[in-house]
Order: sequence, then structure tokens, then C-alpha cells
Amino acid sequence: MLSRRLKALKAYKTETTQAKIKLSSNELPYELPGELRSLISQELSKAPLHRYPDPVSQELREVVGDFFGVPPDNIVLGNGSDELIYYLSIAVGEFNQGVYVPVPTFPMYEISADVLGRPKVCVQLDEKFDIDLEGSLESLNLQKAVLAYYSYPNNPTGNLFMRDRIEKLRDRGLFTVVDEAYYNYSGESFISDALTRDDTVVLRTLSKIGLAGIRVGLMIGREEVVEEINKVRLPFNITMPSQIIAKVVLTKGREFIKYSVDRVVAERERLFRELMGMEGVEVFPSRANFLLFRTPFRADEVHSGLVERGVLIRNMSYLPGLDRCLRVSVGKPQENEAFLEALHSTLRELA
Repeated sequence: MLSRRLKALKAYKTETTQAKIKLSSNELPYELPGELRSLISQELSKAPLHRYPDPVSQELREVVGDFFGVPPDNIVLGNGSDELIYYLSIAVGEFNQGVYVPVPTFPMYEISADVLGRPKVCVQLDEKFDIDLEGSLESLNLQKAVLAYYSYPNNPTGNLFMRDRIEKLRDRGLFTVVDEAYYNYSGESFISDALTRDDTVVLRTLSKIGLAGIRVGLMIGREEVVEEINKVRLPFNITMPSQIIAKVVLTKGREFIKYSVDRVVAERERLFRELMGMEGVEVFPSRANFLLFRTPFRADEVHSGLVERGVLIRNMSYLPGLDRCLRVSVGKPQENEAFLEALHSTLRELA
């Protein structure tokens, strides 16, 4: 018998519409170069796929640790950051204790709480898309929470929350998870706190720097915290192909990653300027690899108009406080040009 709790749950909403240009999922737009793909093929051809992978991903943790400047014993790897969010929602506090989430943000924080039947303390961001500290403290006085999630920079708004607001909420006894999926585009981090405090961990991912297809995320925390989280980690959760591919790219592909990220950041700023100059468009500053913008028209109409013109972006208007808002991932220069032309044409048609 399936749980009655499932009736109230909603699955994670992603974008599956087909289009020639896909700017909807915040992926790195640049494919791995041929020489890297050849190295990967060589290593995969030698893999004993009839065997289970290394259950603790020791070599990969060493490579990931070197890439991010963290000792391997301070790392838990997950099948994407999503798996680690589930683990933290299971491991921190009890299921009858609350989870604090400033919204709108990455939906998996709420979904993981809902799956476990945990109460949520969701507080709307302020008009600048920052944490409403006063409103959050009031809500936490009424309903206690022990776990907090922060997307940093925040998805889908693109901004960095003020650090002192996160710290003040942490001082209220909240175990603090700082999700730095877009760290490579912002350069801002809570990693020093994660390595020295028992109440803070940082999440990172390889999905935004060219490896979305292999699903590798990581949690960084003190060794004592890592040991506890490993108790709920599923066995063999990082596949052998994923371990091999990640090791090759994070050792032999570092120049590619840096070059690609730098190009995306430059295009982000150019795209921001172009949208700023487009009549009827309100675009919000971003430290990630995407931009959130609002138009005078219904978001589903704008979204449909872009799809008709072969460009897929993300309709974010279903999230609280994001009426008429859409999110566009930063693509290659020619993809960004196609998006700008399609948006201009769509808005002119709707006017």
C-alpha cells in the first residue's frame, strides 16, 4: 500500500520541451574537447564493468579534493547534489523538526522535506531577492527549525544572499547547508566555515562545469560530520563510468573548465547589458551562469513564443514572487544572439 503522504507530493518540475537551442537547465554550453573525449574513451575501455565501483570513490575524492582545495576526508560524494540534499534532510534533526527555506529557490530543498514529512518554514525573499531576516526570525519564533538550506548564488534569482543574514540565522541553532552549485561563476564561498564548524556544510557539483551527464556532486564538511552523513549514503552511489570520467576531466581538463567558465561569465555580462537595453524587460543581476528577467506579458506566452522560434528557456513564474519571470542560461555567443533576437521578436508580437 502506497503512503497517503504521496498524494500531497509534487515531483520536481523540469523542462523537457524540444528546441534547437536549449538554454533552460544552467548547463555549461561547451562540449568536452576531442582530446579529453579520447582520453575518457581509453580509460572507459579498460574499466572492469562487471565489477562494482569503488564504494568510497577514494581516488575520485582525492582528485575532487585537489580541484576544490579540500582534503578528501572532508568530502562525501553524491549522485548529484540532489542525493546529498536527501541525505542531509534525513540526517539532521528529527523528522518532526522543521526545515527552513528562503523562497523562491531550488525546489529540491522543499521536496526532500516533503518526502520525509518534515515541517517547513518557508519565508519569502525581500524585494531585492535577499533573505528577509526580520520575517525569518519571526517565523522561526513561531515554528522551530533545525536545518536550513541556502542556494548561494540563489537559483533562480542569481544573487548572493548577504552573508551576515545567513550567519545570524545560523546563530539561532540552524544546521546550515550552503549550496554552492554555481561557485565557479561567483567565487564566493562558505568553505572555511564548513571545514571548521560542526553546524555548516557546503555543497558543490560538477554539473555546472561541463559534466551534468555524469551526476557527481559533493558535500564538504568536518570529518566528524562526513562520517555521520556516510552512514546514510547508499552503497556504490557513484558509478564506475562517472568516477572515471570525472577523474579524467578534473585532472586533464582544468584549462578547458577555466576557459569555458571565463567565457560564460563574459557572455553573462554582455547578455545582461543587452537585456537591460531591451524595452519592456527587467533583468536582475546574477553571479551564476543564468539570468532571471521579467516582461510585461504572461511568462507562458513569452515562453511559447521563444519555443516557436527554436529557443528553450525556463518559465519560472510558478514560483512565489516570480510572476511574469523567466530564466535564461548563458549559452555560446551565437546561442545568446539567437535568444535575444527571438525574445525581441516575441515581445514585439505580444505588444
